[in-house]
Amino acid sequence: MLKENIRAIRRSKGLSQEELAVKLNVVRQTISKWEQGLSVPDADMLISISEVFETSVSTLR
Repeated sequence: MLKENIRAIRRSKGLSQEELAVKLNVVRQTISKWEQGLSVPDADMLISISEVFETSVSTLR
């Protein structure tokens, strides 16, 4: 599931929510909401996340 994958990959890369937020130009609360399943990133943001994580968008899903 998207929320678990974002959390797991972020942790495997050694990034805090704050560090990922800075890389994506969003606030930390946005990352928290994605990881809790309270919101989902839009298509453009999924591409940005996959670039930061050096993985494919399909891996995030």
